[in-house]
Amino acid sequence: MGKTTTAINLSSALAQQDMWTLVVDCDPQANTTGGLGFAKDPARRTLYHALMMDVPLDSMILDCAVEGLHLIPSEKNLVGATVELVEMPEREQLLRRKLESLRDKFNFIILDCPPALDLLTLNALVAADSVIVPVQCEYFALEGVSELLDTLIRIRRTLNPKLAVEGILLTMFDDRTNLSHQVRDDLRDFFGDQVFSTVIPRNVRLAEAPSYGKPIFLYDPQCRGAESYLELAKEVINHDQKGAGARA
Repeated sequence: MGKTTTAINLSSALAQQDMWTLVVDCDPQANTTGGLGFAKDPARRTLYHALMMDVPLDSMILDCAVEGLHLIPSEKNLVGATVELVEMPEREQLLRRKLESLRDKFNFIILDCPPALDLLTLNALVAADSVIVPVQCEYFALEGVSELLDTLIRIRRTLNPKLAVEGILLTMFDDRTNLSHQVRDDLRDFFGDQVFSTVIPRNVRLAEAPSYGKPIFLYDPQCRGAESYLELAKEVINHDQKGAGARA
């Protein structure tokens, strides 16, 4: 459980806190689209059509089952954009320009990136104000986070000087194991306040919910996973209110 689980459930929790929230599924696997209840539909316009065919983003926004939550869906054809974007001028800036017209319409815009650092991920990082880094409580977590933060620093130097780290999020935390506690303590020792106070537990209900096309708040709102994402949403909102503008 990592980025997609967090994109689905954090955005749902933000909407439940009366935050008008948009999720942009930037991953060709479209797991966020499916996890929010939208089955594959070849006729549906998606982020691919916005990036490659200049279809306006606001024309493809879908209303989710959670009130106040909206989605720009993805599809498998989006993988072709990583090839087609190569020849375009200012190719890293395309998503940022597309999203400009939507920034004032939402309190939060959540971008779910692909797992690889390709042109889609790069577009998302250039469009974003800040990044949430989900980290599973496993060995090598510290090394992996350090490498990712080095990448973010390079992007900030060259393409998006405003890019910040919203926070490092511990996921799949098992309170019964020494390993989870060790990873948590190591990350907090190394990164300090950059680590969220909230941790996301290893939770069966969180793992089950996507297969039903539901965020955890519609699948099992009383479970520990739901409670944790609600706490995370409150932490993100509090952080945002201390800063300037909504995070993406």
